[in-house]
Amino acid sequence: MGIAQLDEVNVRIEEASKRFGPISADAPKPKLIAVSKTFDAQDIEPVLQAGQKHFGENRVQEAQGKWPALKEQFGDITLHLIGPLQTNKVKDAVALFDVIHSVDREKLARALAKEFAATGRDLPIFIQVNIGEEPQKAGIAPKETIEFVKSCRETHGLDVRGLMCIPPVGVPAAPYFAQLAQLAKAANLRELSMGMSADFDMAVEMGATYVRVGSAIFGHRDYSPH
Repeated sequence: MGIAQLDEVNVRIEEASKRFGPISADAPKPKLIAVSKTFDAQDIEPVLQAGQKHFGENRVQEAQGKWPALKEQFGDITLHLIGPLQTNKVKDAVALFDVIHSVDREKLARALAKEFAATGRDLPIFIQVNIGEEPQKAGIAPKETIEFVKSCRETHGLDVRGLMCIPPVGVPAAPYFAQLAQLAKAANLRELSMGMSADFDMAVEMGATYVRVGSAIFGHRDYSPH
């Protein structure tokens, strides 16, 4: 792990954005989410000190163990929940995170709307699309996405910013990124959360506004129990 890797990823994002461009003229420039899941505060601090502002975590409970203190110490951090969110964790998630990328069902949309109303925190959200229609993955089906976006906006009053996906492993990601971009246009959304360490350059070329990069910055993860 090192700051050189962070710099390299940022350079690659900038170069990729010049090769193609955003999904619309008013779409924001692509931003890097440094995915810090499984890494401790001591691993994250050098990346924070280097000026990285956006970070991603998969689990609410893990994030609670490190991010309140880091947010207090560094400030001006945007913390993204990029993993599945259970409804019984909504209160904790809304208190800690700043953006939620994994809204994928009506029950969760209702729970978030209720918590936003109760707390006055109105977080931007992304709709997670099961772009490969894989039974083991979370996400709304592509054919149901536009209707679900409408429901989140009109029924639940949620601030839907864009779509998120995780393409199938072992096959080219480009067709899935292209499909997500088409869905976002059809739903009148400006942002796309797509692309990880192995394919973020391609995701940016195809219109990603957030890429979620972990191992290319922090190194390989140790998933063994601590």
